Amino acid sequence: MNYKEILSITTRKLSSLNSALIDVIDIKKPSSLNYAKQLTKVISKLSPLIGNMIEFFTIDMLNKLNWNGNGNWIRQDPNFPDALFKSTTILPNPGIEIKAWFPLATEITARFKDSITLFRENNINMALIAWIPEHIIWGKPQIIDVLVVSGKSVAKARDIHYHNPPYYIILEPEDTSDRTANLQQTNTNGYKLQEDKCNVSEAIKFVDTWGKTGKIYSPKFEYQQKLKKLHGEFVYRIDTNYAKIDRIQHSKIELFKNRVLNTKFYEKTIKQWNNIFNTKDDNLLESTLKTII
Repeated sequence: MNYKEILSITTRKLSSLNSALIDVIDIKKPSSLNYAKQLTKVISKLSPLIGNMIEFFTIDMLNKLNWNGNGNWIRQDPNFPDALFKSTTILPNPGIEIKAWFPLATEITARFKDSITLFRENNINMALIAWIPEHIIWGKPQIIDVLVVSGKSVAKARDIHYHNPPYYIILEPEDTSDRTANLQQTNTNGYKLQEDKCNVSEAIKFVDTWGKTGKIYSPKFEYQQKLKKLHGEFVYRIDTNYAKIDRIQHSKIELFKNRVLNTKFYEKTIKQWNNIFNTKDDNLLESTLKTII
């Protein structure tokens, strides 16, 4: 057994979780229509908590499989990745970065900021797990779909999508390898050029000196030094929306997103439920809520 086989088994297991209930929290059935209406506004605030519960659930489930004594899955918090197959015989250790998505929110708000350098050996996958309460706004969290893709492919798609010097640059984390594990930096950051605060023509000329391949992103030291010099010469601000999974234009994630939003749940698609919960038509909202409470 090698790390590729472990990731393959893990992918099949995670992909089979459709309709699985996560029996760790149970939202009480609304006792009134007004209570139900209020729930539609706040249910998304459970996402961070449910995200953690999904990590616990996933690791517990994976450790019930037979790994022939080669190791076991552990949760790493705050370290990367979220789930790691700890082993002295399977090297490199395979891992799963777990992202939970509540599709009744406006978008996939989880971020993927991890440096592509962490995926050199392609031993870490990303699992995007979509969930909603089993009765739309009440009950136990229910997984409705799962996507597992190469973490390296997600990081690559992100870098290609965002990096466009001088208008937008991505900077790798500082070298913190001499620090303890909890202080090591693994995240990239995106920066936007402040065109109203600097000479854009000069910034373009600056990048042009890098040659034809100068705009192709690289995490290598030499290229990062060029980016840092560019960042120092002109005015940039950090992009607080950088690396949201919904925006990086990864083809498989886009297909997954559309599939989930068009999944039928209680005779309506997730997209239709989303539209109803955000409608200004109070009569439509109330009449629909009555069908689930």
